[in-house]
Amino acid sequence: MSTIRPSKEQIDAFRAADRNQPVVMLNLLKYRISAIYAEDSGRPPCSGREAYQRYGAVAAEKVAELGGRIVAGAKAEQTFIGDADKTWDDVVFVYYPSRAAFFEMQMMPDYQAALVHRDAGLEDTLLIQCDGKQLNHS
Repeated sequence: MSTIRPSKEQIDAFRAADRNQPVVMLNLLKYRISAIYAEDSGRPPCSGREAYQRYGAVAAEKVAELGGRIVAGAKAEQTFIGDADKTWDDVVFVYYPSRAAFFEMQMMPDYQAALVHRDAGLEDTLLIQCDGKQLNHS
């Protein structure tokens, strides 16, 4: 089953934890071959990756404004352990100084506007919250 948005239960669990804790979000990304925008959007055809990159440019700017950063990103090549039928295109680690900063970003109007590109470009994703206190900041 493909999903690109969190469930209410996932949001509630994330919100219930320490809002001051730094977090690292592990993003596993699977792009659509062609982005799917609303027919009346006026957007020219593009690949799912290109659409996601439009979102990613805004998201990276907002993350930096909040004191976070993209820690690492790479093209996914092979599932070494696990379901080899489940493939990903890219892997990205993003550091946020707190859960509160992550939620603040979600509410920013320009971030909200960029979600149309994320939705158009992604076929599937996993977003796994990791302990940001464990991150080596060197």
